[in-house]
Amino acid sequence: MATVSSTTSGTASGTPTRGRRNRRGEILEAAARLFAARGFHGVSIEDIGGAVGVSGPALYRHFDGKDALLSEMLLDISSRLRESAVAAVTASPDPRATLDALLDAQIAFAIEQPALITVHDRELGNVPEPARRQIRRLQRLYVEEWVTVLAELHPACPAARLRAATHAVFGLLNSTPHSAGELPAQDMRPLLHTMAHAAITAAVKTR
Repeated sequence: MATVSSTTSGTASGTPTRGRRNRRGEILEAAARLFAARGFHGVSIEDIGGAVGVSGPALYRHFDGKDALLSEMLLDISSRLRESAVAAVTASPDPRATLDALLDAQIAFAIEQPALITVHDRELGNVPEPARRQIRRLQRLYVEEWVTVLAELHPACPAARLRAATHAVFGLLNSTPHSAGELPAQDMRPLLHTMAHAAITAAVKTR
């Protein structure tokens, strides 16, 4: 099963130390929590530094500023989700198994990273335009991986309907910021999986 691992990032040199990679990931995770709780404009560099035990100015060794940090945060998760979909498609020639893997990976992300979902929904408009275009492109590619698998399972269903169904399923699965704490993860995973399958089955039925 493809999974989406915790956030880590490299440096421009391409040869970061493990400690530096871990520190960048720690900063991104702390910033996601703060942005989700207070909003992008309600969080300062000093707030983010305090959350990881360093001074605000020390963060500039890792990121050029809040804009760059937000851009990398959303680019990173968009890239990892797309990579998880490619891995799922590559790993199995059976489209039913592939769909299950896609669902499992998206559900894992939704349960483990609700702050990132909130940040994306609220703050994408604060990402500088070049990075925003990259994020949107990665997201379109991610959707098309799903549509390709669904088209194999339901060849009579129009692609536009499959695409709309995929977006609707994402909305269902990514509702976790609102349902966090209602059920333990071991119960939430199968519930979301069953509901997503039911939504897809209903969507692909043609009149």
